[in-house]
Amino acid sequence: MTPLTPMPSDAILKPTHLPLVEIRDLRTHFFTDDGVVKAVEGVDLDVHANRTLCILGESGCGKSIMARSMLRIVDSPGRIVDGSITYRAADGRTVDLAKARLGSKELRGIRGQDIAMIFQEPMSSLGPITKIGKQITETLLLHRKITKAEAKEIAIEMLNKVGIPNPAERYEAYPFELSGGMRQRAMIAMALSCEPRLLIADEPTTALDVTTQAQILDLIAELKDELAMGVMLITHDLGVVAEVAEDVAVMYMGRVVEKGDVYSIFENPQHPYTQALLKSVPRIGGERRRRLPAIRGMVPHPLARPSGCPFRTRCDHAMAGVCDVEVPELTEVGGSQVACFLHDTEVANG
Repeated sequence: MTPLTPMPSDAILKPTHLPLVEIRDLRTHFFTDDGVVKAVEGVDLDVHANRTLCILGESGCGKSIMARSMLRIVDSPGRIVDGSITYRAADGRTVDLAKARLGSKELRGIRGQDIAMIFQEPMSSLGPITKIGKQITETLLLHRKITKAEAKEIAIEMLNKVGIPNPAERYEAYPFELSGGMRQRAMIAMALSCEPRLLIADEPTTALDVTTQAQILDLIAELKDELAMGVMLITHDLGVVAEVAEDVAVMYMGRVVEKGDVYSIFENPQHPYTQALLKSVPRIGGERRRRLPAIRGMVPHPLARPSGCPFRTRCDHAMAGVCDVEVPELTEVGGSQVACFLHDTEVANG
């Protein structure tokens, strides 16, 4: 188990350049026969080059949909209804991905080359009847001016880098001939093959054993430093967050409830939800036979969002007449930004 010991605060330097991607008031909704599901509801985030932003939250909080929105690959009946996703290209120009035309040459050029994504389920992005090697080389040939022989050489090298044994042999294999962990590594090799400026990793090590997980995280960290690559890592593993993140954002029901540098989030969490998540992690040396604290209740049904603060139905500090009426906005508190009325001076004073 990875201990929850983030890097010291003096080791976390503030970013000195403009963000690689700026997400502002992003809203992605699903229009179903039963009603509108607000999967992402007003997210503001910055992703910087050569920094890792980890996104935390329970299943169903909108992490993956937010990431898919960045690449405009949200499945129907979902669509972005508001907000902006500003990407700064290497040549200095900016592109609002939220408003880019689907199927446009500009958007296709960014996907896979500038921004790549590792999906949680490898079979969702690997063609079942196409050999692994061909899928990687097709990506390379689409985005880089190289020969087929060069593409094959790079593909085999990437398969080797992600820890696949006999990479030249696996190059000729079909996805169904590989184990789940091997397919996951092949997908990671495909995502990293074009040396993207931003890597979005949605639970990239879910199907891998602990040793391979460490190898993959080390590889991503190595490439991040080598290419000054920005990384957005979606994970449930707080130990991984403490080890690799510089920045952390905590999501609940489609909203960011707290964000800041990893030291501030782990050492001085401000939102009741963040505090509860950290308390629910088992620790080495803790009391034996003591039940771990759990967050009471369940995440509300997406079609029955509570009024006001979405976390109020599970919060021990909810204030009647306040938390059930208005939605808290992010405010600066102790080095982090927190969306909670407990830190609103006007509410506190009465």
